[in-house]
Amino acid sequence: MTVPDDDSPQLDRRTLISSAAGLAVSTAGLPVLGAEARKGAPTTAIRKDSTRTGARASFPYDSFRDWIAALDDHGLLMRVGRLDQDAYEVTALAYRLVDRFGWYGAPAVLADEVKIDGRWVKGPLLFNHQGHWKTEPLLLGLEPGNTTDRHGYRAAVDHFLGILEANGGKVPQIAPVTVDAGKAAVKEVILRGDAIDLTQFAFIQSNPGDGGRYITTGSVFTSDPELGMNFGTYRCQLRGPRLIGVNPEPGQRAWKMFMAQRERGEKLAKVSIVLGQDPMMWVVSGSALTKGMLDDELAITGGLRGRAVEVVRSETNDHMVPAHAEMVIEGEVPLQEPMLPEGPFGEMFGYLGRRKDENFWMRVTCVTHRRNPWILNQFTGVTPGFCRVPMDALALYRLRKVFPDVLALDSVGGATGWIVVTIDKKKRGQALEVGRRLAQTSISAKIIVVVDKDVDGTNLDEVMHIVGSRWQPSPAAEILDDMPGIPLDPSAVKTGRSSKIIIDATRQWPEEGGPPVYQELNRELLTRLAPAAIPQVDSRWERYLAGWKQGRCFPAAGD
Repeated sequence: MTVPDDDSPQLDRRTLISSAAGLAVSTAGLPVLGAEARKGAPTTAIRKDSTRTGARASFPYDSFRDWIAALDDHGLLMRVGRLDQDAYEVTALAYRLVDRFGWYGAPAVLADEVKIDGRWVKGPLLFNHQGHWKTEPLLLGLEPGNTTDRHGYRAAVDHFLGILEANGGKVPQIAPVTVDAGKAAVKEVILRGDAIDLTQFAFIQSNPGDGGRYITTGSVFTSDPELGMNFGTYRCQLRGPRLIGVNPEPGQRAWKMFMAQRERGEKLAKVSIVLGQDPMMWVVSGSALTKGMLDDELAITGGLRGRAVEVVRSETNDHMVPAHAEMVIEGEVPLQEPMLPEGPFGEMFGYLGRRKDENFWMRVTCVTHRRNPWILNQFTGVTPGFCRVPMDALALYRLRKVFPDVLALDSVGGATGWIVVTIDKKKRGQALEVGRRLAQTSISAKIIVVVDKDVDGTNLDEVMHIVGSRWQPSPAAEILDDMPGIPLDPSAVKTGRSSKIIIDATRQWPEEGGPPVYQELNRELLTRLAPAAIPQVDSRWERYLAGWKQGRCFPAAGD
């Protein structure tokens, strides 16, 4: 889907700043971006999907387009015209937005066209679609409102805990509903044989060090008579018009299926890769919510949405796929033929993942898609990947069953491996005990910081201050060797294994080796001894801001 090249003016500062209206952080001083972008409004219309009714897109979101419309309704979408990915302009914009707004403050971005290999490829291409704090409650049907972003996240966690409590600790399920192919948006265009050319879509090479262009946001559907049905998100290298790499990591469900089928002597594994799925399906696809389960993940997606997913059968296999997705790539993974090299690829820790000499690959047999499909790219390790509330809430629920004094659990955005646990400390050694349990049960928990109930685990400035002021490395720390870890950790000597550290940053009692008395925090003294001071400042806040002329963070064009 290419369009002719032409000379387009720059996206000016005013357009870029106004595009991010509604975000809490000021955009004064942003640099010029989008050297090939058109001025003014983009050509892609943001509107509710044809499957919905009403003026605004609302929960549950039946399609990816519904979700983008909801982001636009809440001021969480930046729209640009053209971005030159031959110059890695899309990637640079992703980094710059996080630099400017922080890990959970940047908007989603929609680009109408992207330059790839010297051609302008029609999109739209989107990224960072679940990157802002406000997407956490929004995804679960809660209005972000005027509360602080972290409070909205806390409300979303509490909401999800309520779902788990109501279902006995299990994720609810609603079975998918089959619809006629004629009513399935994903069947609007059906391509077979030589008509298939995946290089014509807006799949990009995200980083200069990557092995090539990648499909990064597919839900890869696989099945096995013993292991059941599964879909998960694995990087897929675009190797040609009808050839892609498929990269489930060792131990993941699709990898287990491929290996089991190969050992049984089967020649082909049938696969469907769903792109542009609804946001809840994306959460299920990219998380471990269903780890150890053989349940239907489409039913789990429906249960979390509160409404069944409408599905339709794939053209060349029996996988039932979402009817309102943007695209489905169908194909066959040869199990008895030589594997192909794959990678490298910039991975979730923010480092270039290793090149693999042998990896699974797939011959594409059919592609179905909407007219003018929307393509989503995930900048792994650059921007947030998916809503973290379900996984944080599930881990918190399970931890509380063993330790009722656990109050909160927060994975640190932008710092994979860091987990902050808040407890109402009741006994000696309790923090290390909680940390030990989490280290043993969570592969992602590598640096576990346990804090007292007066600390907000989502406020990293506060957490770092508390670690510096309440923690003594001896005796309030414990290092564990040879624990389960994330396979993609670039520091790991043995894949999937990791050492871990527990930092007990709670106030150390004297019997734990702490001081006889802990002094009060200065802010606590202010709140207790002068309780009217902060409310008075809050009431005069706009007057104070009127006297502050904000400086520019970056030079403007021509400076």
